[in-house]
Amino acid sequence: MIRNLLLLFMLCLSGCGAEPPRAPVVLAAASLQEALTEAADAWAAQGHPRPVLSFAASSALARQIEGGAPADLFLSADEEWMDALGAKGLIDPASRASFLGNRLVLIAPAAARTALAVGPGMAIGAALGDGRLAIADPAGVPAGRYAKAALTALGVWRQVAERIAAAENVRAALALVERGEAPLGIVYETDAAASKTVRVVGVFPASSYPPITYPIARLNTASAPDADAFRAYLIGPALPIFRAHGFTAP
Repeated sequence: MIRNLLLLFMLCLSGCGAEPPRAPVVLAAASLQEALTEAADAWAAQGHPRPVLSFAASSALARQIEGGAPADLFLSADEEWMDALGAKGLIDPASRASFLGNRLVLIAPAAARTALAVGPGMAIGAALGDGRLAIADPAGVPAGRYAKAALTALGVWRQVAERIAAAENVRAALALVERGEAPLGIVYETDAAASKTVRVVGVFPASSYPPITYPIARLNTASAPDADAFRAYLIGPALPIFRAHGFTAP
């Protein structure tokens, strides 16, 4: 009897001292900030450890992963950076899924009276005046690559090639327009919707740039017990949250 009570006491001490399960660490494209934060909050409200979220350009995050950054899930704003990680054996290919889409828009400060019809040959250079066009760095950031592709397809890249304000990610490009440091910018539709200080001047034709898709995958370094379950939640039950923020089907 006494032995059984002692054993129960020891088990209680062991259980009381146990650390809670580690929350998943998620590296995600900057454009997902509001929607993914809301999804993580909803997941935590169900009793799960709240995921740790880190937002940056997909290119920067992919390089961090290549450098050995400890994380469980990666959400990219394009397929190319996920392809790069896959080619290096850094993701679980069976876990990869493209679950969101987006659109590209031209924005201006909310108080600006800029009017410009987005289409082939548009006079975007004249619309800039003495200013620069804010886009994410087209050398590697997905939003910047999409922007350059759209402007090239519409035949107007040469108007702005020397007048680009290249930002480290799409939210940094948005901020340049929000602060009035750039008269025009190109961001995702969801970024524009998340800001109260910019307005959409026009929407780029979907045919002018490659489809914008967001793939998710579990990293091979994943160790959080909830990593796979949170991934399944994001691509399933959480989809209405992303739709409410303007993301589309891929």
